Amino acid sequence: MKQKLMIVLAVFFGFAAFMLTYFQIKIEREKALGAAKDIDLLCLKRSLSQGEKIEASDLETVRVKRFPTTNKVEVEARDKAAVVGRTLSSSVLKGQFLLWYHFEEDYSARNQGLSAIIPRGLRAISIAVDTTSSVTGLVKPGQHVDIVGTFHFPEMKGDKSLDTITLTVLQNVVVLATGTQLASASAVQPKGASPKGYNTVTLSLTPREVEMIIFASQKGKLTMSLRNYEDATFNYELQSVNFKYLEENIEKYTREREKYMKLINVR
Repeated sequence: MKQKLMIVLAVFFGFAAFMLTYFQIKIEREKALGAAKDIDLLCLKRSLSQGEKIEASDLETVRVKRFPTTNKVEVEARDKAAVVGRTLSSSVLKGQFLLWYHFEEDYSARNQGLSAIIPRGLRAISIAVDTTSSVTGLVKPGQHVDIVGTFHFPEMKGDKSLDTITLTVLQNVVVLATGTQLASASAVQPKGASPKGYNTVTLSLTPREVEMIIFASQKGKLTMSLRNYEDATFNYELQSVNFKYLEENIEKYTREREKYMKLINVR
């Protein structure tokens, strides 16, 4: 009787261990899948041979889960127009996902360099900088900066209190590159790229911001203000500083700085 009980208990605990392991694996699997994202890929509806051209009727869209990666070799449905009419460099079977290196010209190279790290909907624009405007060259790719502009107004000549103005043009701007050094370590760096010294900085902006920053760079001097890597805030109580404003607010600035220094010293 005792032996039978031991057998039953062994079976019970064995089953319990199996169930615990099963649910643990299920939980871990769900966690992993949670990090994956739905993506629409292009799949072939019929087998094609090397040298054949892709037609729109040959393609169908399949939704799958994929983990985010910068090395994208699978052709997404949104890129359908870019592959229709292309010639295959190798045979591709029915049901197989289309890959960029299936073509005679390897379009996976488009995922390299600066273009690969520009977020969709944004544009890359370079501005000239010097030692001062680049925070002594300490601004690095991937960091966030504010762009501050100083402008001279010809119509205000003769009135020194108003003919020059300084203001913040853009806030929390991502630096994509300094010189030819790109922000992403996984991105293929251009030949000759060096992290030392640069006289241009490439920013990630919306099309409207691009227009504004080009105009501002032509009409005045732009300077970068480097942010703490955790600071993504926006300040809506900014000012336009001219000689008159500066003169009238120096005492106010002094009192604000004194108060701030006491605050951080307490911390």
